[in-house]
Amino acid sequence: MPFRYYRADRIREKMPRYKGTDEELQEAINDISLLYNSAIKEMETKLQILSDDFDKKYSYMPIHHIQSRLKSFESILEKAVRYGIEDPLNNIDRIKREILDIAGVRVVCNYEEDLHTMSGLLLSQEDVQLIRMKDYCDNPKESGYRSLHMVVAVPVYLVRRKKIVPVEIQFRSIAMDAWASLEHELRYKNKGDLSQEIVNALKECAQDLHEVDERMSRIRHHVLNNESEYSNY
Repeated sequence: MPFRYYRADRIREKMPRYKGTDEELQEAINDISLLYNSAIKEMETKLQILSDDFDKKYSYMPIHHIQSRLKSFESILEKAVRYGIEDPLNNIDRIKREILDIAGVRVVCNYEEDLHTMSGLLLSQEDVQLIRMKDYCDNPKESGYRSLHMVVAVPVYLVRRKKIVPVEIQFRSIAMDAWASLEHELRYKNKGDLSQEIVNALKECAQDLHEVDERMSRIRHHVLNNESEYSNY
């Protein structure tokens, strides 16, 4: 996921006011790539270890799959402008302080209850610091979107330094992820312009899937008969 296609001279063509040299700009680009890719790897490893240990202890893997992405350098600059960061190329340190979703990890769990279990286990680790959390599970967005969002800071150990790097994490159930992915595709194909009728239909689908999520969880607990060690976790 490095910024392999971003060269300082090409960035300078779009934003010629950079005060440093091409070499300094390239070093800044490479540094962001290294730091945030490393933070993603740290987070993926932590989550996978937790899921593996859950499987060992309870014969159950709460995480269905993990996805990650590094925001492109162009997207970082565009967001910086939207955030009111003027002359972003000359304010890269401010960008790193204020834009907290450069590194993103999506954790898709089997059931909604697993979201809080896994996020709680992650936050219990001494080197994971919570920056902010937004819970859209019980209080979905107007669109019907449900998820558990949080930004955490994790240490990245390099050859001669330690850096604390923010990572945005989205916890979703399989049902939540299915709805969000399809809704995003529809908006993307239609350039974000959906009729009110479609918006209402999508919101109804989100509610239907939420009810399916809850029913599947109840069925699961019935199968477990509420006697297994995991069911009381």
